[in-house]
Amino acid sequence: MAYWLATRRTVQAEGVISRFDPRFWTVDFPRPMMAAVTTTAPDALRVDAVFYTQGDLAGVIWDAEDTHDHPLLRYATSRDFRSCRLAFRWRSAGVVALDAVNGPVLTIEGRDAGGAPRAWYVRLWNYATGTPEDARVTLDFADLAGGFALPGEADPVWAGDVDRMFVSLVPPGYVAGAATPLGAPVEAWVELSGISCDGSGAVLAIGDAIVPEHGLSIASGYDDSYNLTPARLLRNALLLGYRGSITHYVGMSHYMRLGAHSGGFYVGLAGGALNVAAAAWHRDFAEGARRLGYDVIWSLSYELFDAYCWGDWKQRAWDGTPAQTGWSPPSTLLSPAHGGAMGYLRAVAEAFVGIAVVAGLAPKFQIGEPWWWVLPDGRPCLYDGAARAAFGGSPVQIATLASVTTAGERALLDMAGVVLAVSTAALVAAVRAVAPAVQTHLLVYLPTVLATATPKAKRANVPLSWARPAFDVLQLEDYDFVVAGDVSATARGVAAMQARLGYAVGETHYFSGFVLRPDQAAEWRAIEAAAAAARRRGAARTFLWALPQVLRDGFVHFDQEEDAVDPFDDVLFPIALGREAEVSPEFSTAIVTSGGGHEARNASWAEARTRYDVGPGVRSEADIAALLAFFRARMGPARGFRLRDPFDASSGGGVPTPLDQRIGTGDGTTVRFALVKRYGDAVRRITRPVAGSVRVAVAASETTRFTLAAGGWVDFDDPPAVGAAVTAGFQFDVPVRFAEDRLSVTRATFLAGAATSVPLIEVREDAA
Repeated sequence: MAYWLATRRTVQAEGVISRFDPRFWTVDFPRPMMAAVTTTAPDALRVDAVFYTQGDLAGVIWDAEDTHDHPLLRYATSRDFRSCRLAFRWRSAGVVALDAVNGPVLTIEGRDAGGAPRAWYVRLWNYATGTPEDARVTLDFADLAGGFALPGEADPVWAGDVDRMFVSLVPPGYVAGAATPLGAPVEAWVELSGISCDGSGAVLAIGDAIVPEHGLSIASGYDDSYNLTPARLLRNALLLGYRGSITHYVGMSHYMRLGAHSGGFYVGLAGGALNVAAAAWHRDFAEGARRLGYDVIWSLSYELFDAYCWGDWKQRAWDGTPAQTGWSPPSTLLSPAHGGAMGYLRAVAEAFVGIAVVAGLAPKFQIGEPWWWVLPDGRPCLYDGAARAAFGGSPVQIATLASVTTAGERALLDMAGVVLAVSTAALVAAVRAVAPAVQTHLLVYLPTVLATATPKAKRANVPLSWARPAFDVLQLEDYDFVVAGDVSATARGVAAMQARLGYAVGETHYFSGFVLRPDQAAEWRAIEAAAAAARRRGAARTFLWALPQVLRDGFVHFDQEEDAVDPFDDVLFPIALGREAEVSPEFSTAIVTSGGGHEARNASWAEARTRYDVGPGVRSEADIAALLAFFRARMGPARGFRLRDPFDASSGGGVPTPLDQRIGTGDGTTVRFALVKRYGDAVRRITRPVAGSVRVAVAASETTRFTLAAGGWVDFDDPPAVGAAVTAGFQFDVPVRFAEDRLSVTRATFLAGAATSVPLIEVREDAA
């Protein structure tokens, strides 16, 4: 496996699109309204919207610069629209009509001919023929003017340096900036059909690179992609090589219907579970996925946008503090004990699975991270009104999950687990009522439920009644472990969940990593490695979280043919070396001598690279036979192997002690330390320790609470304390390869007592 973070297109394939291609429009709007743009034909798009306040406004946007697609797949930036002529048919309902005050306006943002920033406001009705709700609109950007009444109020547009343009849509009774709720939500739609662009600037180059199909699947999220067309999102997934199932998180802030109440807007089921925009977007997404051969796993969590959530639906701590995540603005967690909250989730699940069935997709549903929330200080949110009632009315107070010591506290956590399991079973039953053949998935977030600081949390958050066959597939994610490089925590977590719930490795999926911010793009390295490890251990599917971050950071994954051939065979050179073997450490140093005899020296390598000649160790015809067989098996220099250096194979003396080498200092957070051997100020990275020989100490006290990971890493079960010296002792081998493609050995040479030359060279290993 390999990956690349692409920043721009260079030699990759390109195609062309017509400027204003319906797939590449976006939409934006303020809360609480909702809008979505979908493609209804190759030359048509539709906007569905629901307005809740007098000040709601949606913009249907065309950007001169594509910042939404993957860098290899973006359309070319072209800010000059003067040689373009755009035409389309306009049809609408539920929005202020073309001829009215506050009717649809094309806002053009950019700079004038002198380079000064400005905007123009082009009233579409001035360029329309037909009726206010069904008209043909033609816009010649070389001859276009803003202003309400033309020609008297004409404001000529200079379209030579445009950043973006958008058509504004507002509800009847619109008042700019007003937060006053409308008498009732207004559902609206607009269709632009027969979209055409003429002129010399009508065509744009677009990335058309196709990454070969590989073994990873992709996850997406509606809250991150609501503003894009489904066709655009699916195009990126397809061309980047992702196949099979798409896990689609329906989100927690954009799919719901809302109603005004007590100065806010709250979720409800009047008229259905999904608002018209979200329903239209997901129908288009499902149909597009089916056409491209994808399955969709519809993911629904217990998380809800806090501002939209009824107060008694929220999980709460003992003192009434609501369960809130760290997002800004925050989301909250629904109480598994609250009948109204759980009934709402069941209705939402039924709606999404129903969309899948109508689209002809095999129904698949995931319950995503169902849990009782734990506040940062360890307080569990088990005490909302419905939960208290479910636990008998007066549950015992657990001050922190870091210290659960009494039988009453353990019993409360067990009861919480039962309530959680009942709620998930009801969700499964609800989707099975819609689609009896639905495949059900449970997503468990390992760092939360297996946190060492709160060891009893799993009693509430991984109830034993989730055990196989409660769900068809167990899905695991652990991005905190992954980005911290805590490989052993991942291994322990996966093993613990499989043991607790009884799902075989072939019945599990794995979600690898999550890069929250662009400045954290280096974390893709660990995410790629975790995905590779999941595939090696036999996970049925491995997903990347998530497509929006893949597009933002330019992540490209590809499988290489050589991935099936390990370039290093973890075997020891078969002939024991004696003291007569030749060992030659070497450096690469550039030395420049001046005319006066002074020298300037530059060391290119921080560590020596050792060459060996192991020919003198060949002592018999049996050794020759073993050497030839070993050379053939390694394909000459193609594959590396282990060599036990007869002069340097231990961290200290002959028998390692845990205090031999200092490998780091604890900071209270880091759990992974690299094995090294020091030679004065020089540090040698040890990547091939001898199994069973590694001994470790923290603050001079030997410990066995660690795992030795591939590459010579020590992964502690718990992070060493701040300032604690971390030391280790070990035996080690040197990774080497044959230095030449040819090996010449003759029986006559051996019988004559001449030493055969068998040169080897040390291999620099990437141990990160």
